[in-house]
Amino acid sequence: MKKTVQELLLVENKQLNHDNFKLVLQAPTKLPEIFPGQFVNVEIKKATEIFLRRPFSVLGVDYENNTFSLLVKILGRGSKVLTTYEEGEKISVVYPLGNSFTFPQKQDKVLLIGGGSGVAPMLFLAKICGLPAENVHVILGARSQQDHVNIDAYQAFGNYYFTTEDGSLGEKGFVTHHPVFTNELSTFDRVYTCGPDMMMKAVAKEAAGKGISCEVSLENMMACGFGVCLCCVEKTKEGNQCVCTEGPVFNINKLTW
Repeated sequence: MKKTVQELLLVENKQLNHDNFKLVLQAPTKLPEIFPGQFVNVEIKKATEIFLRRPFSVLGVDYENNTFSLLVKILGRGSKVLTTYEEGEKISVVYPLGNSFTFPQKQDKVLLIGGGSGVAPMLFLAKICGLPAENVHVILGARSQQDHVNIDAYQAFGNYYFTTEDGSLGEKGFVTHHPVFTNELSTFDRVYTCGPDMMMKAVAKEAAGKGISCEVSLENMMACGFGVCLCCVEKTKEGNQCVCTEGPVFNINKLTW
């Protein structure tokens, strides 16, 4: 897929909670097709000490308005500065990068599991996967209720469940502690997940043990997006591979987990 480097117009910067922001960027030309799991690399010029671009998963695409949205969680200096950009400013972005999740078959029952900034591709996938809402189940995990973002706009596309480490929303514990995961995992045809490594590895282990197809979106540091900087190398059964070019989505059967 052809990659584009463009100055995109920031048309919306909305704070969702204390450290999550939704940024909507508008392209000057017609957007290419962008799929769940793909990412973009953003240059943060205002942070002059940061030379490398920062990767962000795509949250959604609006082809009619020629925009796509990103979920930006403040994790460090770069993401914090990015959230200070104002509507009307331009941001240099390389997009679309990487591969995407495999879309489910028509009759599949799927489980989507997201944690942290990994909720973005899960919400995007739930919205456009093409399945009826009753076949789509989504578990979203966070530290507390305050860390969860509002998902009202996605409620029509699936069944949503929440976990929090402090028990302030939904099931107390991690996503792997939710009854849908512990008691119903074997009823799903496919599992998709994105989030912290430990979370994804725990999900992958259980899915593999039950012989369920499982795809993960890795969150390695993808500075260039072209496989040149070698910051994002992951060990696979086919040797070391760059996550930005061979991924970020991998079937767990390909990984050495």
